[in-house]
Amino acid sequence: MVFTSAVMFILATLFFTLNLFSRLSVLSAILNPSVRLFLSTSLSLFLPVMSYLFSEAKNEGSALAAISPNSSSYSQLGTELSLRARTILMWMLLVELLRKKVEAILVNAGVQWHSGTIDRASRIAWLGYLVFYNLSSTGKKAIYGTLWVLAAAKLLQRVSINELLKRSFAYGKNAELLSSYMAQMLQEKDQQAGNGNVQDEGAELLKKCKYAVMGEEELEMKPGPEGYCLELKKPSTVDTDTNTDSTIITVGDIWRLAEKDKDGVLQEDPSLKRLCLSFALYKLLRRRFEDLPITQEETSNCHSLIFRGLREELLQGTEVVLSTQRFDEERKEELKGMVVAVAVFEVFDEEIQFLCEYYHSVVPVVLSNPFFFLANYILFPIVVWAFCLLTFILCGNGDVRYAYHSIITDNYLISIGMMKIVGCLLGRIIQSPEALFTTVDLAITMLLLLTFLYEEVWEFLVFILSNWLMVSLVCEYTTKSRWRDSRILSGLIRRILWVRSKISRRNLCFNQFSMIGFGGLSPMMLPKKAVPMEVKKSIMKYLVAQINDGHAHAAPLSNGWSTLQSEKHRQSQYRSQLSLACESKSVTEVILIWHIATSLLDRNFPLQNKTSMGAHRKVAVTLSGYCAYLVASYPELLPDNKDGTTHVYKEMQEQLKNALGGCWRYHLSLPGTRYDKLVEISKEQEETTMVQMGAKLGDLLMKMAQKQEDVWGLLADLWTELMVYVAPSGGELHVKAHKEALAQGGEFITVLWALCTHTGITRPAIAPWEAQRHHALEP
Repeated sequence: MVFTSAVMFILATLFFTLNLFSRLSVLSAILNPSVRLFLSTSLSLFLPVMSYLFSEAKNEGSALAAISPNSSSYSQLGTELSLRARTILMWMLLVELLRKKVEAILVNAGVQWHSGTIDRASRIAWLGYLVFYNLSSTGKKAIYGTLWVLAAAKLLQRVSINELLKRSFAYGKNAELLSSYMAQMLQEKDQQAGNGNVQDEGAELLKKCKYAVMGEEELEMKPGPEGYCLELKKPSTVDTDTNTDSTIITVGDIWRLAEKDKDGVLQEDPSLKRLCLSFALYKLLRRRFEDLPITQEETSNCHSLIFRGLREELLQGTEVVLSTQRFDEERKEELKGMVVAVAVFEVFDEEIQFLCEYYHSVVPVVLSNPFFFLANYILFPIVVWAFCLLTFILCGNGDVRYAYHSIITDNYLISIGMMKIVGCLLGRIIQSPEALFTTVDLAITMLLLLTFLYEEVWEFLVFILSNWLMVSLVCEYTTKSRWRDSRILSGLIRRILWVRSKISRRNLCFNQFSMIGFGGLSPMMLPKKAVPMEVKKSIMKYLVAQINDGHAHAAPLSNGWSTLQSEKHRQSQYRSQLSLACESKSVTEVILIWHIATSLLDRNFPLQNKTSMGAHRKVAVTLSGYCAYLVASYPELLPDNKDGTTHVYKEMQEQLKNALGGCWRYHLSLPGTRYDKLVEISKEQEETTMVQMGAKLGDLLMKMAQKQEDVWGLLADLWTELMVYVAPSGGELHVKAHKEALAQGGEFITVLWALCTHTGITRPAIAPWEAQRHHALEP
């Protein structure tokens, strides 16, 4: 009894606290992975264990009734459960209601889903047996029966949602449908391009974008040997606000409406247009996770859309805003680059969040639309409470008055009152152990009940304020003129946007790890930090400068080697020595060697963040720390073989342990001691291990800094190229690794991977230094 109450109190407290504080920081439909793992593990054996304890409490009550047949306290236990047994049964029902909030709304069919559904149904059936077979009092059976009906209804709701997701062309079957749509759409686009149309840029290109946002499931389709044959509407030659003749809402429809509707919500908040673009891109990228290819024609089209369309529009809009500000030209260019980079990365970050919520959401936000809101949050509760009322009537054998009277008289909390019972228990808590345990049991029940109510309110808020519902509302607003003309409906969208603006949203973050100054913490335990704007700007600048529509003169993408050969940095007298540190087939070795060198330079030559060199330092140091984190925690996301990456990382650890004087000094020595030891190693002549190579490279960088060379600018460019280099991957293992990383909310490299996948950015088959040598050997 004591142990059961103690364990349940701890579980209920953790359940309430973890659910509360894991979600207060950010509005998300995804439960914190660590919290979800803990709660799922805790609940996996809950029902079997509690069923055993329920049986023990029931038998104990029956034994007490048999021993003391004349006692008033036990006179009713011959036909009714004891208070302890009823309390345990209440806990099982409440935990079963809460269990639904921990399990993801799976959208994939398969044996796992069917076995999970059978397991949930068996739990509900078992609880129904315990409630209706063991309780004889009408009032108690009505209360417990109502909770069981709620649990059964939640199960049916989850199964129905899953079946809808699995069978609908808007969700489960959307990937195949969209592949056929994109193939036919691009074929029509090529035919139009053959008529000599001039290439558009900026907003004009976006207004002609045919990427589907919503409605493609309504197209007439016919299955064929190569997918679905769709009946696409002929493009209109008239410059209309929206393509009202078509069932499909495209990115171009939304952009055209935003230009025409001067006083509309799309003009007031341009980020809504980009949110819809993110949604369209999410649908396209989902195909890679479901083993469907993305064609070269698509990547070429998307490359133009992002770099010649979205980026140019952002540049023009930012220039208009900055024209009214008093900044010098250099500062304006810097701000323009910063704003554009942040906005572009926001598009792809939102796309990854759509993917995360599609596969791992515990709230049905994927189905967000006005109709589902009406069905799920208005009609469904009405039906459920109708069944609860029916249960209430059946428990009273059709006598409603008797059933109502029994609920009041058979339940102490209702007949006596919560406050009186709590006051009575607290008054006797010191003298009576039974009063103490009863108080604890009551507190556990209240915590579980409050947690359930909190989860219900939170689900409703997450649904209302989700990006999914906002995209659906924007599509309704775009296609239906009565929505735009209605002050109520347009005002509703504005109110939701206002509330969303007051709530903290997710920032694009990454972890930082140092091989030298890790402080004894595991990489997974390190807190996340927001990706600096300088990093986003540097990556976007590199993509625009180096991969500009595939021009032949662009430097090949490399692990940093091409940066060292560029006109900007090739004048350095140390260029050949620096280049040798990049000439390795192992990306992991290059990352770790340059990471040690960057860490040594940062330790000895820090710069203030407010200077231009300080911005370069921030880019180099943060990208160095993040790449080291990927090596330590997510080797499967890097280009090298996972086992090979792990081997190199462990080898580096062993080398550091040997260099620092053993395992204890490696883990317990101060960061300053580690840095000083590496500086000593840099003076040695031998250069055989990665640690020695990194220390030597760090010493070389410090010599460059002493000569006032732009060493931080060089490192910023090198780490930027290296970060872009490790992001693209088309192999199935890497795609699977990125899909698995979505369970943790997605990584920064996954955002970059999405950008590269859409725009066709790939690594060259042959390393550029090897290609240069082969070219030099040719006669």
